[in-house]
Amino acid sequence: MTPYDSVLKNEEKAIFALRSLYAAYGYSQYKMSKFEEYDLYVKNKDFLISDSVITFTDRSGKLMALKPDVTLSILKNGKDESGCVQKVYYNENVYRPSGSTNSFKEIMQVGLECIGDIDGYCIYETLMLAAKSLATISETYVLDISHLGVISAVFDAAKLPEDCRGGALKFIGEKNLHELTSLCASAGVDANGTKMLKGLVTLYGTPSEVMPRLRAMLAGADTAALDEFEQILSAFGGEIYEHLRIDFSVVHDIRYYNGIVFKGFIEGIPEGVLSGGQYDKLLWKMGRKSGAIGFAVYLDLLERLSASDKKYDADILLLYGDDADIASLAKTVAELSKSANVMAQKEIPEKMKYKKLMKFENGGVKEI
Repeated sequence: MTPYDSVLKNEEKAIFALRSLYAAYGYSQYKMSKFEEYDLYVKNKDFLISDSVITFTDRSGKLMALKPDVTLSILKNGKDESGCVQKVYYNENVYRPSGSTNSFKEIMQVGLECIGDIDGYCIYETLMLAAKSLATISETYVLDISHLGVISAVFDAAKLPEDCRGGALKFIGEKNLHELTSLCASAGVDANGTKMLKGLVTLYGTPSEVMPRLRAMLAGADTAALDEFEQILSAFGGEIYEHLRIDFSVVHDIRYYNGIVFKGFIEGIPEGVLSGGQYDKLLWKMGRKSGAIGFAVYLDLLERLSASDKKYDADILLLYGDDADIASLAKTVAELSKSANVMAQKEIPEKMKYKKLMKFENGGVKEI
């Protein structure tokens, strides 16, 4: 514990812990401007969490934007290098609507990107660092993992028409069995194929629980994606493995993502605080030949933990009168603050929460 732990918020503690974690695995910090040309976001607006962007015209006449995303900036300013992998982490503010409100907010975001000649180890390492990121925030966490290649293999085995796959993916993400069943009926998918697709919705559990069921589901079909998925997950062991869950409702936009996608959850926050995946298709769309995988931790959501953890405004509320000697009072507050948080007031503030109420008088203190 550092001398600052008692005053740092959860999101502030997370920033230091995560930066240290990523640096330990050879990731270098990536720094960037707060602004990008608006055109970058227009071309890739479906990749953004929100398509609402704050814009302004700079002195050269260019339409600029306060960046709502970090990944796009990293990709724009990078280059392909055969056989190599660029490993970077960032700790940046982004600007976008937060939660269900329409109000823009400055949000601190921490994450990492692994870009280049991506292989199985790169994917494993990113997943591992995602799990460790969650563990630095809370001991009670779950990393839900899916694989778009496995989902595509099930679509193929079920003989689901191409023009129905976007809708099916949406319903699987929503865990909407009713609409998925209706789609299968209208698309002419037979009973066995419909059963397979509905099975994806209900599959959830540890890799050791889910993999045998997936193997049985895809018996006789192409299992290349499933083989890759199983090989990567089998590299995990020990404590992290106990926090992994296979969940095919974790889906991202298939125009940008491929392969493994994932979301991280911690106790006390009802939505994902971490999101990531392989986004090779985004790079190809931007004219690059590399692969990529990464994730972001949404630190604004950790404010909820800070609010729930804060039980007291001060350990000691020290009341003093108008006639108190300033020097003596100052000495008393300084002494008490060596072992507790102290607030000196003449009256008890409205809605003030404190552990102990004390009074300063005649050069001394007494509990009241």
